[in-house]
Amino acid sequence: MTRRLALFDLDNTLLAGDSDHSWGEFLIEAGLVDAEQHSMQNDAFYADYQRGALDIDAYVQFTLAPVLEMTRDEQLALRQRFFDAKVLPLMSEASKNLLASHREASDYCLIITATNSFITSPIAEAYGVDKLVATEVVFDGDRMTGKISGTPCFQDGKVARLKEWLESSEDARNDRLSLDNSIFYSDSSNDLPLLEAAGEAIVVDADEKLLDIAKHRGWQIMQLNT
Repeated sequence: MTRRLALFDLDNTLLAGDSDHSWGEFLIEAGLVDAEQHSMQNDAFYADYQRGALDIDAYVQFTLAPVLEMTRDEQLALRQRFFDAKVLPLMSEASKNLLASHREASDYCLIITATNSFITSPIAEAYGVDKLVATEVVFDGDRMTGKISGTPCFQDGKVARLKEWLESSEDARNDRLSLDNSIFYSDSSNDLPLLEAAGEAIVVDADEKLLDIAKHRGWQIMQLNT
């Protein structure tokens, strides 16, 4: 059986907002960081991301530093509070319906995101996708270190990480998944490498740079959460 591979960026594509940036806001509201300093750094990293100039190693370290000394149970409990307070309101019916349409077509649904897997694992589970490919973090035993494991799932790294998974995954072999027979939804010009590699590119609530490129190349343009 050959299935189409349906690929979805997460932040500002499926979600009506950015989970990484929202995590920073949540930490401020929870009183776990210095509000002024953390807000300034959080906004600066987000601006760098939007410009395509994000230092993702520094950002992941910044994102996770406030929880690295917590026990695993404390981290998971905090993450659940974050999910309930910040993520659930960003999961629109439109995004759920889009995923449902691909499941009904028997497509293999995969979220691929630069945001680290600590933050995004419960989001992918809530959306009910077949697979999450995210930026992974090094563990020392059962403790997160804040350092990135392997290739960051960002820009060209998204293509590299997806190809690694396609080559190693039993699901990919059994369902004969391939980039040639894929569709990718994204809002961000950071995802241009994967949009170009996918069989079909659809830009969703796109940033200005990506919108211009999509118009020039004749890619489908859609609004999902705006």
